[in-house]
Order: sequence, then structure tokens, then C-alpha cells
Amino acid sequence: MIKMHPYLNFNGQAEEAFNFYKSVFGGEFITLMKMSDAPGAEQLPEAEKNLVMHVALPINENLILMASDCVPSAGHVLNKGNNMYVSISPESREEAERLFNGLSAGGEIEMPLEDQFWGDYFGSFKDKYGICWMVNFGTYK
Repeated sequence: MIKMHPYLNFNGQAEEAFNFYKSVFGGEFITLMKMSDAPGAEQLPEAEKNLVMHVALPINENLILMASDCVPSAGHVLNKGNNMYVSISPESREEAERLFNGLSAGGEIEMPLEDQFWGDYFGSFKDKYGICWMVNFGTYK
């Protein structure tokens, strides 16, 4: 079964917001990665190294709230409309490709679907209706 999770973008407040959400929902982060954990992080301005690359807080067995901070030096700009994504967690690479290719048709691909340094098969895009999507096979299947 495909799982879908809300994915939020922040302008430097992801960790603060998720500590707040954790205080309300309870539980523990299953992931909290900083930009300094990414390959090439030495190229980032010092002020961006502590930004959140990815955080995940399970809300229940079927829902994980996830987020990251925008990175200005990488050209990321938080605009109305890109502060939330629908993250799809398919059960196979083949299903990931089918969903990515189908939903992104006529849209704008942000990150091609490919193997990532954190071990997942991941890609993101904005569909032809302006909805932002992530397809992530691996961690959250």
C-alpha cells in the first residue's frame, strides 16, 4: 500500500517547529539530519550548516510529519505554495518510477528520481496543477 505523508518547508525554523510539534504530538524523531551532514556541506555558508536537511516525526503508524529548511545559498526560496509537499512512499522502485513519471507529466521536475546519498530512491517535482510532490522509496515504505 502506498503511504502519503505531509512534507513541510521552513525558512530556518524547521527544528524549532518540530520540537513544538513533538511537544504536542509526543514521540521521538526518527530522523533529524542537518545540512552539515550532506556531501559538499563544507561549501555552505556557516549560518546554513545547522539548518535542517530532513526531520521526521511519526504521528501514528500510518502518518509521518516531515520537513526541511530552505537553503538560500542553493537558490531555495520559500514561496507560498512550496511550503508543503505530498510525500509518496511506494513499495517498490518500479512503483516509484510509475508514480513519478505519471504525476510529473507536464509539470516541472525539481530533483530527478535517482538514488540519493542517504540510501533512498528519491525525486521531487511540481505537477502541472502547481502541487508539489516527493516520491521516496526506501526509508518510509
